[in-house]
Amino acid sequence: MIFSLNPKKHISISDIEKIVTSHSKLEFSADAIKNIKTCRAYLDKKQATQKEPIYGVNTGFGSLCNVIIPNNELQQLQENLVKSHACGLGEEVPQDVVRIMLLLKIRNFIYGKSAVSVETANRFLYFYNNDILPVIYQQGSLGASGDLAPLAHLTLPILGLGEVYYQGKKTTTSSLYTKLKLTPIKLQSKEGLALLNGTQFMSAYGVWCVIKSNHLNKLADFTGALSVDAFLGRINPFSELIQNVRPHLGQIETAKAVRAYLKGSKLITQKKEWVQDPYSFRCIPQVHGATKDVVRHVQQIIETEINSVTDNPTVFPDEDEIISGGNFHGQPLALGLDYLAMGIAELGSISERRTYQLISGIRNLPPFLVAKPGINSGFMIPQYTAASIVSQNKQLCSPASVDSIVSSNGQEDHVSMGANAATKCYKVVDNVYKIFAIEFMNAAQALEFRKPVKSSPIIEKTVADYRKKVKFIEHDKIMYAEINKTRTFVEQLSL
Repeated sequence: MIFSLNPKKHISISDIEKIVTSHSKLEFSADAIKNIKTCRAYLDKKQATQKEPIYGVNTGFGSLCNVIIPNNELQQLQENLVKSHACGLGEEVPQDVVRIMLLLKIRNFIYGKSAVSVETANRFLYFYNNDILPVIYQQGSLGASGDLAPLAHLTLPILGLGEVYYQGKKTTTSSLYTKLKLTPIKLQSKEGLALLNGTQFMSAYGVWCVIKSNHLNKLADFTGALSVDAFLGRINPFSELIQNVRPHLGQIETAKAVRAYLKGSKLITQKKEWVQDPYSFRCIPQVHGATKDVVRHVQQIIETEINSVTDNPTVFPDEDEIISGGNFHGQPLALGLDYLAMGIAELGSISERRTYQLISGIRNLPPFLVAKPGINSGFMIPQYTAASIVSQNKQLCSPASVDSIVSSNGQEDHVSMGANAATKCYKVVDNVYKIFAIEFMNAAQALEFRKPVKSSPIIEKTVADYRKKVKFIEHDKIMYAEINKTRTFVEQLSL
């Protein structure tokens, strides 16, 4: 399948998910190629005729913006920029995120505002289509002058430098170029700056986090419904009537989803001995729903970003303007990703509370969900693990966006720290999958003690599929392996 990159067409996060999961190839539309060529030709002509210096074209960068660079050193200027800015440290960026970074950087070219050459744009396209993924590191970006360090590592292989993953193996770019008979790109004026300025690191993490968050919202509702039935909870809090008098969209959606998952359950229609359920069950629509609304809001921010030009300076051939501005500043993303992390963390927080209730030895369930507690600890310690992860998420939710550290001799005196917000949000999302794996494992175990009364057809079918991977636990066994298998199951659950 081939996806055409068209500057006239909006791209959604859903589109990106389809492109990546279907392993589609990318191509430039005719309009995209025209824009790229027109912009490059305009800059070349402008550079040849204008006497005044143009920032980033024939000047230094950052606080060195007043240093004029002679024409015969412009190529070296761009190469030096990429090399000197490749200062990433820490863990490698996950390859799923790198793939999205490549896609977003390529898309940034198609508007014809960056003045990259067709040769450079095509080399990035070649990398994407052949799944050549640059090695990039998580630390180094302030999220303001673009994601400088991560994007430098994204760009190094274009010059034949750095390292890449190819066919699942890490290798030096130089050896790969020899193998594939590729020649390093020689950057023209401004190209290095166009490649390093931009928000593609933050945006790629944001896209990944939104994709996973949308799935987590569905998983939260299903697992919550499973826990409600396993705990012999009441259906009343999910009534359409109560949602309609406080009509937050996410709340309405959540209650509707839970009602659908519990439709046909014999457990939910049983007469209950208790008048109320704890908040972690009764307030599922309000808590899960609020997170849905957060994800919806942040998705809008990120989709605006990935359909924008975020490098600098920005070239406007039709208006005969080259403007040095601040579209690379990641403040919208920083605030949004901090917000998203908090919303997703709350799904994990309420999930852990349901797990705690399930193992508490109440409502005719055995303590820690084993038939012979005492000699068996049962599900005692998975709850500890969930509580530990919930606590870590609280620490990760300390906002990065309220911080700023001056850089570049004071020229860059306010930064977004959006890159830190992005990597923190990624960890929170990953953590919440672990927390839901633990809840799912506990709820499925509890459901066994309700037999022969059955839950709904969809819950019974899903638990039966799960039992093919993870058996009912009668006696103590090593639990981390069961949790990991459950995590894989819930992450792949199609809802």
